Amino acid sequence: MKMRIRSFRTITLAAIVAAMPVAPALADETCNSPYLARLIKGQEHYLHVWTLGIPGVGDGSDKLVTIDVEPGSKSFGKVIHKLSVGGRGEAHHMGFTDDRKYLWAGRLDDNKIFVFDVGTQPARPKLVRTINNFAGTGYVGPHTFYAMPGRMLVQGLSNTRDHGGETGIVLYNNKGDVITKYPMPKAVAAIGGGDGYGYDIGINPGRNLMLTSSFTGWTNYMMDLGKLVKDGEAMKRFGASMVLWDLKSMKPQKVFEVPGAPLEIRWSLKPGDNWAVVATALTSKIWVIRPDAGGQWQAKESATIGDPSKIPLPVDISITADGKGLWVNTFMDGKTRYFDLSNPDKAVQTYEKVTGKQVNMVSQSWDGKRVYVTSSLLANWDKKGADDEQVLRSFNWDGKELTQEFEVDFLKEKLGRAHHMKFTARPGARASAKAPATTADAARLAALSSSQAATPAR
Repeated sequence: MKMRIRSFRTITLAAIVAAMPVAPALADETCNSPYLARLIKGQEHYLHVWTLGIPGVGDGSDKLVTIDVEPGSKSFGKVIHKLSVGGRGEAHHMGFTDDRKYLWAGRLDDNKIFVFDVGTQPARPKLVRTINNFAGTGYVGPHTFYAMPGRMLVQGLSNTRDHGGETGIVLYNNKGDVITKYPMPKAVAAIGGGDGYGYDIGINPGRNLMLTSSFTGWTNYMMDLGKLVKDGEAMKRFGASMVLWDLKSMKPQKVFEVPGAPLEIRWSLKPGDNWAVVATALTSKIWVIRPDAGGQWQAKESATIGDPSKIPLPVDISITADGKGLWVNTFMDGKTRYFDLSNPDKAVQTYEKVTGKQVNMVSQSWDGKRVYVTSSLLANWDKKGADDEQVLRSFNWDGKELTQEFEVDFLKEKLGRAHHMKFTARPGARASAKAPATTADAARLAALSSSQAATPAR
C-alpha cells in the first residue's frame, strides 16, 4: 500500500502539547491519557469490552461488547449490546480520542483499527470508520492507542520487514490520516542503546516526558504459548528496555535496562509526584522510574510479584488515583494482587485473591471502589480446556476485600474471549473537565491542527 505521510506546518505536535496545560483529572478510571476531556463524574454506566472471536462460538467474529454497570439498572451486570466487526484479527487494546467521543480499537494480526462512536449513544456504540493503513507505515501490531489533542499515538509491536520486535509509533489525526512516525530507538550509544521494541505509552505532560516499554514481535505473540516457551531462540526475542522521551520534540532521551518484557506503564496521578511504575512479565518485578537525588532519571526494582520461578506472568496493572496503590493481575495463577505504593521505591504486597482460572486486564473506578477483571491474554496464549475461562468479573473493594458483584460468562453468552475494557457514562452524567482544558479548547486545537495537517509533506 502506498502511504502518504502528512505533516503540519504551523501547528506542530510540540505546539499542541505546550498549549494544553494539564492538571489531575477530577473523576474517571485511572488508566487513560491525561488529555481526555468529558470526564466521568463518579459512577461509570457502561463497560465496553473488546472481544476476540472464537471459531464456532456465536458468529465467530471480533466484537465490541457493552455491559450495563449502573447500579439499580434493570439490566445491571448484563450484556446490552454487541457489535461485530467481521473476521478474527486478534482484537486487543482500545483508546479514546481526546474528546472521548470515539474509541479506537486495534487488531494485532491483520492490523485493522476500528473507530467506534461511543459519545452519541454510549449504550449502543456504532462503527464509523475502519483504518487499514497502519501496515503501510512499515509497522504492524497496533497496540496502544494514546490520545493527544486532535491526535492519536499508536504504538506498534512489530514490523512488516521480518515480523520481529523492532517497531515504532505512528501519529494519526483523529480522522485517521497518518501524520508521521517515530521509530523506537535501537543501538543509540548517546542515550544508552535501545532494542527497538515497543509496547505501551505513558505521558507526563507537566514534566514534558513520555515513557515507552517493550514486548515482542508478531512471530512470538502469534505463536502458541506452549511452543514458544520451549523455543530457546524465540524466548530471547523479548524486549528488555524502557525509553524516556522529550514529549514536545518526540526525541528519545534515555534508555533504561528493564529485563523481562516491561509492559503497562502507569504514572502516579497524585499532584507533585514525579514517578511511574511498570511490571515485567517474564521476571515478575515491579520497577519504578524516577529521578535520583541528582535529578538523573533511573529505573530500579521496587518489588517482586509472587514467585518468579513459577512465572506467574504479570500482565495488566491499574494505579489508584492517589498514587498509593497498584492492582496487578497475574495470568498464570489467576490472581489479582494489591501493592502499597506509599514508598514507590519499595512497593509492598498487602492483598491477593484468585479472581479467575486465568486473568489479564484490570480496570478500577476513579474512587477505587470497583475493580473489573477480564480473562483473555492472546488467542494462542490463553489456557486450554477447562482452564480456558472467558469472563468479565466485577468486584467491590472496601479497602480490605474484593467481593464479587457480578460475572458475565463470554463463552456461555457466545461472545468470545474477553480482553480490554473501557468505561463510558450516559451523556447527561458527564462534565467537561475545567482542567486541563475545556472541551471547546480541545476542539478548537484539534480543528486547527487538522486543517494544517491537510497539507502534504514536501
